[in-house]
Amino acid sequence: MLAISTSAWAASLPQLKLVNAFPEIKFKRPLWMEQLPDGRKFLLEQRGRVLILPKNANGKSTTVFFDIEKRKPYVKDEEGLLGMAFHPEFKKNGKFYAFYSAHNPLRSIVSEFRVSKSNPNRVDTSTERVLLNIKRPFWNHDGGCILFGPDGKLYVTHGDGGNREDPNDNGQNLSTLLGSIMRIDVDTRTGSLPYGIPADNPFVKRKGARGEIWAYGLRNVWRMSFDRGTGDLWAGDVGQDFWEEVNLITKGGNYGWRIREGLHESARKAGGILKTTHRPPSKPIGPVIEYPHLATLAKKSPFNKHSHGLSITGGYVYRGRKIPALRGAYVYGDYKQGTVWACRYNGKKVTEYAQLIGPNPIRLVASFAEDLAGEQYLLGFEGKIYRLEAK
Repeated sequence: MLAISTSAWAASLPQLKLVNAFPEIKFKRPLWMEQLPDGRKFLLEQRGRVLILPKNANGKSTTVFFDIEKRKPYVKDEEGLLGMAFHPEFKKNGKFYAFYSAHNPLRSIVSEFRVSKSNPNRVDTSTERVLLNIKRPFWNHDGGCILFGPDGKLYVTHGDGGNREDPNDNGQNLSTLLGSIMRIDVDTRTGSLPYGIPADNPFVKRKGARGEIWAYGLRNVWRMSFDRGTGDLWAGDVGQDFWEEVNLITKGGNYGWRIREGLHESARKAGGILKTTHRPPSKPIGPVIEYPHLATLAKKSPFNKHSHGLSITGGYVYRGRKIPALRGAYVYGDYKQGTVWACRYNGKKVTEYAQLIGPNPIRLVASFAEDLAGEQYLLGFEGKIYRLEAK
């Protein structure tokens, strides 16, 4: 994944603009948006609510679908209600899933809920069934993205547990769920667990390893997505001091943290030798693309024409029809700079990458989203949802 075409800085990717999708509404820390086959659009707010959005851009009100705000999951910036997912058979079983932070002690929870029997537009929080209860040592690097894959299994991200330099060395430790992407089966059970561990997960038979792990060596994945065209799993992994990265997630993959940051050796050393308590279980996989925190670092990367940023927000491969020049490209952005980029990857190398928006049309790019037609949106922490459109 390190190769790059000599014509990669091509001009065929389009310039985009942001169009306010719901100009009459201001949201509170929006983090995720999703549309169901029945047409309803749902928006997750970090403080603990999921809202049903108006049917069109002229709407002025929302409907509360899910609400755990009184539990106060949001205390510090990287905590809160962080992820949601609908069961593939949601229309039949009404099952809804949420990833949220809990306190005293600090932990991350993934739970199953059911829609109220009397109101299809409201989740009954008394139906909660806790699936994962993950202790975390610090308040940050919680991850929190949850998705059902094309295989019907639930994929869950969790960061390395927080603080700088992964002090507990979780990234290369297969005995912890921290620093990983997990894959579980919500429709079965393994032993006394409230979920099933699929038999084809990569570390099921490995002594001392957690069978839930699908991929590891990740610092703090902030948004992942499945390409609706190919089924590929894409993730944006937030760096520490120098590099942000886009990864194509594969079964059993080791993505290098904290031995590496992007394509580069981690800065943490002792006596000139990288200090780690865990021998890497497998050779790290390089990112599909990376970008630096400082423009002066660009020359150290094969992607030396990529502009800089500070914190990646992973997006989606565009499969819509309104922007033909963008089809098949992975769209991603920078949380702090407000820049939006796209890259094309042919399965072996990046063939093109370009800046589409910015920097700084807005600050704090919280997330991207796509609707049923494959058109894409950008969620801004200032409280707005924007459509991505060609200029």
